[in-house]
Amino acid sequence: MAKDKIPATPAVRVLRAQGVSFTPRPYDYEDKGGTAVAARELKVDEHRVIKTLVLEDETKSPLVVLMHGDRQVSTKALARVLGVKQVSPCDPATVTRHTGYQVGGVSPFGTRRDLPVYVQQGILKLPAILINGGKRGFLVEMAPAELLRVLGAKPVDVAQE
Repeated sequence: MAKDKIPATPAVRVLRAQGVSFTPRPYDYEDKGGTAVAARELKVDEHRVIKTLVLEDETKSPLVVLMHGDRQVSTKALARVLGVKQVSPCDPATVTRHTGYQVGGVSPFGTRRDLPVYVQQGILKLPAILINGGKRGFLVEMAPAELLRVLGAKPVDVAQE
């Protein structure tokens, strides 16, 4: 992808339609490299690179969790917060079915279905975050407050080292 061309993903369309100020941050994607590769390629702290995780509860109801790149989601803590028995990651085909995005390129913006979004509360304290723009190897840098405004994300504390 040319460094000066912004892909016309559903996420980019939503961000523009909502008046979100963002900076495109393309990088060389590596399969299964995750946020560590993105942080290395973009020369940023992995804590600022936000993962978009699609999970489901025991009734197969999907939800999105936004988490620091250098942290994991405690599914037990998340289940307690949500008042459900258990929460587990969706398989890649299910992620694509719910979001319209491929794993590695999942953005919380412009998903195929409206999904409840939960954000690790520490993310909201950062001055700026980098989050997937709807394509592998393409992040957008933006203010974390936009997660609340555009997505209605609910803050939670479910991170573990």
